[in-house]
Amino acid sequence: MEFRQLGRSGLKVPVLSFGAGTFGGKNDFFKAWGATDDIKVATRIVDICLEAGVNFFDTADIYSDGQSEEVLGKAIGKKRNDVIISTKATFPMGTGPNDVGSSRYRLIKCCDDSLKRLNTDYIDIYHMHGFDAVTPIEETLSTLETLVQSGKVRYIGCSNFSGWHLMKSLSISERYGWARYVSHQAYYSLIGREYEWELMPLAIDQGVGITVWSPLGWGRLTGKIRRDQPLPKESRLHHTAQYGPPVENEHLFNVIDAIDEVAKETNKSVSQIALNWLMQRPTVSSIIFGARNEKQLKDNLGAFGWNLTADQVARLDAASEQTPIYPYWHQRQFGALNPSPIKELVRA
Repeated sequence: MEFRQLGRSGLKVPVLSFGAGTFGGKNDFFKAWGATDDIKVATRIVDICLEAGVNFFDTADIYSDGQSEEVLGKAIGKKRNDVIISTKATFPMGTGPNDVGSSRYRLIKCCDDSLKRLNTDYIDIYHMHGFDAVTPIEETLSTLETLVQSGKVRYIGCSNFSGWHLMKSLSISERYGWARYVSHQAYYSLIGREYEWELMPLAIDQGVGITVWSPLGWGRLTGKIRRDQPLPKESRLHHTAQYGPPVENEHLFNVIDAIDEVAKETNKSVSQIALNWLMQRPTVSSIIFGARNEKQLKDNLGAFGWNLTADQVARLDAASEQTPIYPYWHQRQFGALNPSPIKELVRA
């Protein structure tokens, strides 16, 4: 397994990591992801990951209302010192006025609750699951600094931030000498490349590593969806499509057609092609994948150990290209002033 630096930190993470959103299945939304609540099954999945060199496990307090953390903690058991655990807070975990957000009041409680559910005394990477525009950024970051200094948290990250959210946060951390976000957990896939427009250049400039969520486009790049075919009965899209990243059908099918061509050339699966493409993108530290069962898990692990050719990457890039929103389409007309990290990658 390849290990990469997580942003501008000393922590090295595997290029593939396991997303434990499939652990639990406490409510209908997460049951559509997966419902691994059997500790023996979860332990087997963790062991397969470790055998492959994947020692990074990601979860969140909101996943199955905390059950994902509980199952993951039990599945890891005595192997705690061999793994890296990431969890997240910000989104609602109750109906009270202080049961949502990234306030000092809430984060201290959320961190303690996650530690108990995970059965550990420290969290390796603690992500803010979304931007809280109500709480002052200084309050959130000073609280995270306290958690780092206490030893409960080792590194901090954010998720689903806009460019200015992340840049302002980094500036405030620098001003006060507080812990800075070294990880941005963001959506990025062959059918969703908006990350490249602003967040990727920011990450390069500021040394922030991306840990990619939903690299298979919210379950659309699993090889089960094809043009002029009905959605498979077991697809989670029946229950979750409205909550995930939007994509126009024609764009989706054009990308899938291109992936199918490359899959035939490489004798790899659609999922493996999509994951391997991401491995070759700038700023990607780790790609978080999920799995309902051992078969899916082993297929996703097969994305590592080989590389798409430059020609194959270029063809996938062309098929998945999207016209950016303003001001990025305008900036692209002046490549000498705003060089694209992607074009540099293709030339290399």
